[in-house]
Amino acid sequence: MHNYTKTITELYHKHADKTNAEPMAKYMKNNFDFLGIKTPERKVLNGEFFKQYSLPENDNFKTIIKELWELPEREFHYLALVILEKFVKKAPIDQIDFYEYLAVRNSWWDSIDYIAPHHMGMHFKIYPDIIETYVIRWAKSDNIWLKRCAILFQLKYKSDTDLKLLYRVIDITKDTGEFFVNKAIGWILREYSKTDPDEIIRYIDKHPELSPLTKREAMKVIERKSKAK
Repeated sequence: MHNYTKTITELYHKHADKTNAEPMAKYMKNNFDFLGIKTPERKVLNGEFFKQYSLPENDNFKTIIKELWELPEREFHYLALVILEKFVKKAPIDQIDFYEYLAVRNSWWDSIDYIAPHHMGMHFKIYPDIIETYVIRWAKSDNIWLKRCAILFQLKYKSDTDLKLLYRVIDITKDTGEFFVNKAIGWILREYSKTDPDEIIRYIDKHPELSPLTKREAMKVIERKSKAK
């Protein structure tokens, strides 16, 4: 184990709280172990650690992230994503493969919902020429988490959202019957409804075949605003 990884894992273990660990694991359907360090405390620990030790060097940060990703406790996966985000803006074009590597390992909605918009989404803004190659492949994949990435990478794009691509991805993924896929479709449509509600209303009306879950999620903001009038 790299010394950097060893030092920060020792710090985290010193702050483990078994009282918190059990309910945190339960919330994640017991898919992962937890140390019991909640988000506010993790942010403090991370800030103090980075202040003392800085970020990993460019030539070993992937090794450190992989080591953190292989640990059983979920807090280390969150930490890996925080570190990785610090390198997003200067990432080489092939780093998209590393994001995909993480997305298909220790996968659950919490990691995917961070990787897709924060890492993949930013990467594709820097390297738009590779978007379609990766996103369509993910959408057609048998892996539901890659499908969710294909749907959610534009979550923060607002008016820059490529609707043609988004609708193509939805058309590919909408019939999977998977909860996490259907909810993701609803989420991205709901998010875009904040930019152009009329477009989402038109789209929902034109596609009655969308799952009830997708339509409920997509219309939440629109319906809430309508009731508030």
